[in-house]
Amino acid sequence: MKKLFIAGAILTFISCNQPQDKISDTTILISNVTVIDVTTGELFPDMQMVIDSGKIKKIVTSIENKEIYKNIIDGQGKYALPGLAEMHAHIPSPPTSKERTEETLFLYLSNGITTIRGMLGHPSHLELRKAAEKGELLSPRIFTSSPSLNGNSVTSTQEAREKVITYKNDGYDFLKIHPGIKRDVFDELVKTANESGITFSGHVPVDVGIKHALESRYASIDHVDGFLEGLVPRSENINPNDNGFFGYNFTKMADTSRIDELVKLSKNNKVWIVPTQSLFERWFAPVDGELLLQQSEMKYMPSSTLSEWRKRKEASTGQDTNFDKTQWETFIDIRRKLIYALNKTGHGLLLGSDAPQLFNVPGFSIHHEIEGLLKSGLSPLEIIQTGTVNPAIFFDMETVFGQLKEGMTADILLVNSNPIEDIHALKDLSGVMVRGKWISKADIDQKLQQIAKNASAN
Repeated sequence: MKKLFIAGAILTFISCNQPQDKISDTTILISNVTVIDVTTGELFPDMQMVIDSGKIKKIVTSIENKEIYKNIIDGQGKYALPGLAEMHAHIPSPPTSKERTEETLFLYLSNGITTIRGMLGHPSHLELRKAAEKGELLSPRIFTSSPSLNGNSVTSTQEAREKVITYKNDGYDFLKIHPGIKRDVFDELVKTANESGITFSGHVPVDVGIKHALESRYASIDHVDGFLEGLVPRSENINPNDNGFFGYNFTKMADTSRIDELVKLSKNNKVWIVPTQSLFERWFAPVDGELLLQQSEMKYMPSSTLSEWRKRKEASTGQDTNFDKTQWETFIDIRRKLIYALNKTGHGLLLGSDAPQLFNVPGFSIHHEIEGLLKSGLSPLEIIQTGTVNPAIFFDMETVFGQLKEGMTADILLVNSNPIEDIHALKDLSGVMVRGKWISKADIDQKLQQIAKNASAN
């Protein structure tokens, strides 16, 4: 990919002194910016990016007559990279108000997220996806799952077959798997999905188990679900239904020497993993919920939501639960080992935080997820790839988004320092461009103030 990028750049450099096409009033020039090639980490300083009609038209070293551009964004000292993808997002559905739904979508954008994969689908999300595609809604690009397929919603092979076909015909992008599905029902679901040409992602039902799930070729397994259970030797003679929160109860029995076997299965069957590690380092963690609620991003959530988070945190890790800090430390260490290995030698990782789950405010939670990946041993470039090129490969849309190249969609995150050196630079943004629409930091801050005001009122 590096060679292609450079070759394209050279061709552009050669032609930069040729007569220019007529510049429309909607054309945007990002001048003198350092462009990051997220496939290699290579930096291309002092580049000129021309955007029009939602596309990147040119990336060149110099442009004559800059003064003819009516819309210029000064990129001096700034770094441009593709917008991020949140691959385990949740989109509000009725009875949530239209205003709150649009605010949630903006919260993602405000943190440089220009693509979201909604993981609990609803018919209203099909309409949101359409509106976003047409430019009628200020929103990240939307991919949406079907409504939940779980032990209550699909109780027979016939029901599984009917729902898969229905959801495929309804136009959902993929199927969402939740716990509780029996093995024979799951197998019929997989068979019908393959016949119908729709993928499936999500949880690993206990009756299915991680090895069979991987061999069934999920598009993605989220939360690293089922992996810890898969590390427990058969000699332990456990009841798999006693696994607790994503295998927490089996922590002491897990044999980490078995990690390589599961990672190899994920690679051989081309199964992506969405860690959502932030859940396990914030919600299910020895962290004071009241301290989390004091974080500045919480002001964007309604008080009723914060109150519910407080209650669920206490029910998960409070004094009356079986939560043990020492056991959690081992549990989280195993998860980090799995995440590291799945990135290094598995099929790969996708960036996703499960927002808005407990203490994960949409958009802002992606930075907590990034911290979890850093602690798991990933480099800044590897983390950026989980949110840019990897999602584009996942959706088979490598020519559409995920990189900054001529002809691709203008989903651009502009930051004030180099995120390859320090990934925390992703928090210090100058603005976000989504499908060619520029949202400056000032515009973002103004909108966030209004969202906070509305949340307080509600």
